[in-house]
Amino acid sequence: MAQTRLDKLLSERTPHSRAEIKKLLKNGAVLVDGTAERDGSRKVDPDTQTITCQGKAVRSSAHVYYLMNKPEGVICATEDREHRTVIDLVPQEMQVKGLFPAGRLDADSTGLVLLTDDGEISHRMLSPKSHVPKYYLIRLARPYEDSYAQTLADGITLSDGTACLPAQIMPLDVPGHYALICLHEGKYHQVKRMLAALGNHVEHLHRVCIGGMILPPELPLGGCLEVLHNDVERLLKVYDLAVLSAQIVSEFPSYSINDSL
Repeated sequence: MAQTRLDKLLSERTPHSRAEIKKLLKNGAVLVDGTAERDGSRKVDPDTQTITCQGKAVRSSAHVYYLMNKPEGVICATEDREHRTVIDLVPQEMQVKGLFPAGRLDADSTGLVLLTDDGEISHRMLSPKSHVPKYYLIRLARPYEDSYAQTLADGITLSDGTACLPAQIMPLDVPGHYALICLHEGKYHQVKRMLAALGNHVEHLHRVCIGGMILPPELPLGGCLEVLHNDVERLLKVYDLAVLSAQIVSEFPSYSINDSL
């Protein structure tokens, strides 16, 4: 990238305020290529220089992207007076200014949420024109019926007149009433309302994939990991439902939904 002022870079890529950055510079807590730098106006290039603040590397990339396995009871917001948010769960060392959840997942649902400070990728993901697919592992109260697939593929209309885009669903060959469903939109409580219209009830919903990016089964609830910008492009692709289903079945103990989530 082009050179930029050191204090501006620190302001954009660390959680510190401008006042805190001035103190850190004054105290020699900022190093450029191993040497303390106290002049915030100095021009630096994070792509070619090693910059640290309080011993922690200042990221060279313009934006960050985190995959989080959202627990139940946590809301997809940047702040809330009554509930924990996904931002509250991000470790301090991973916090950056402007971090927000790209999209939402109901408080009583679990699974994949993308956290980023990149408004452009969020817009591309959420734009109705993109129709980025989202895949959910659901536990049903009653057995899956074969008629569900065709009804949802035709585009179901809910009791209040809401028309849903065609969706895909298939049962999973595992103990219990589990299915995998793929939507290309995100209306309010849509999965639960669609299955209710089919005469069933979703006991729990766990998002396992967005586009072509699958939630790592080893990522614990509440955990988050950073992915590279190149990997984020997979969010705008499509994951084959049958392939995803086979993967979930093979790793089901890791993906299974139970009352402890």
